[in-house]
Amino acid sequence: MPLKIIQADITKMQVDAIVNAANVNLRMGGGVCGAIFAAAGADQLQEECNRIGKCPVGESVITKGYALLARYIIHTVGPVWQGGSHNEAQLLYNCYKNSLELAKKHECRSIAFPLISTGIFGYPKEPAIHIAISAINEFLDTHEMEVYLTIYDEQTLMLAERIFATFAE
Repeated sequence: MPLKIIQADITKMQVDAIVNAANVNLRMGGGVCGAIFAAAGADQLQEECNRIGKCPVGESVITKGYALLARYIIHTVGPVWQGGSHNEAQLLYNCYKNSLELAKKHECRSIAFPLISTGIFGYPKEPAIHIAISAINEFLDTHEMEVYLTIYDEQTLMLAERIFATFAE
């Protein structure tokens, strides 16, 4: 099943798992992270995250979905953009790869990602989209899963669709 790029609110996705663009301390943050915590039930989710502790950059951990339609939340910590010379591309790639592997391990048939690291972590959207599509497509070459890349705003959606079209050529 191919990757689908859609404009959507990730907190309302009816999938087995949604991915949270988390911070290393797994604390409720702003942006997509704050929205996911609020929609899931911040207190319960924070309690489970506190039990897990930390998550290194590029890695992923899983919690229950609580009040979300999704059964699970996969928390992954994207790199903070530092100009591109601090292994950011590989770390971002690992976020997608490790999240997909964790979803597979928990028998998820569907997963929705936000565009990781492009908010307050400052990763430029164009290369971030290329990395997301590459990592997801590589996984889908050998695995069956319904994968969504959810984009919040129209401008980024148009950019993502344009980049995605170049992969299909």
